[in-house]
Amino acid sequence: MSTIRSLAPVLRRRLSTACASLLDPIPWTQAPVSRVFPAAESLFHVCVDVSHAPRLASSHTRAGQYLQLRAPGAAWPTFLAIASPPARTAAGGEFEFLVSSVPGSTAERLCRLKRGDLVELSAVMGEGFDVDRIEPPEDYPTVLMFATGSGISPIRSLIESGFDAARRSDVRVYYGALNLRRMAYQDRFKYWESSGIEIIPVLSEPDCNWIGEAGNVQAAFSRARKISSPFSTGAVICGHRQMREEVTSILVKGGVQRDKILTNY
Repeated sequence: MSTIRSLAPVLRRRLSTACASLLDPIPWTQAPVSRVFPAAESLFHVCVDVSHAPRLASSHTRAGQYLQLRAPGAAWPTFLAIASPPARTAAGGEFEFLVSSVPGSTAERLCRLKRGDLVELSAVMGEGFDVDRIEPPEDYPTVLMFATGSGISPIRSLIESGFDAARRSDVRVYYGALNLRRMAYQDRFKYWESSGIEIIPVLSEPDCNWIGEAGNVQAAFSRARKISSPFSTGAVICGHRQMREEVTSILVKGGVQRDKILTNY
């Protein structure tokens, strides 16, 4: 009992410090929207000019990082993964996002903004995809990537950041969407493929002319060819929770090491 009493002041101080840190205000940076244009049905490219905030731009150091964004008139900020690769952000002074316009949400307000409208950005958050865990490419020639919906945006950042895809023998992207109208970045697929990446679209509600993969991403991967060498395989996953959990389970059961399965949070 005496030990508990003696620890009480210490515990109170720690609790007080923890609560204070939770209440600390987030530092926000005001910046103008530079472009907003459609990426697919209900998806928009939203670009924000951060050339006047070089410290914020340079804090984007790894694909998969994200931040909070506040739009005018919105009650709450929204979390957005950064779609542009860090080098492009640094060179162009612009953050690019892929935003799903959900009715009544902050994201919907954001998608309606025009060039010059001001938004507020938090600091860049998260450690992003720790690609060092699947390097060098000679040791991890197989990299499997999985994305659904707007979850393709941090995958885009990774692909266009360059992670030695051309030096790997088997790099695949399983990309799930409702249909082709809801699939962003189709204009970039040839560019991605030119770097040695196989793009595998998976449509959950395709039209009658679709001859590719149908259903969900995890089922499509299960139907695919086997992983030839699980211990030399890495994976990157970004999308809704069920997909993440089921793909992770399939990979681990197939022998892929759990610490080689990368997420962006």
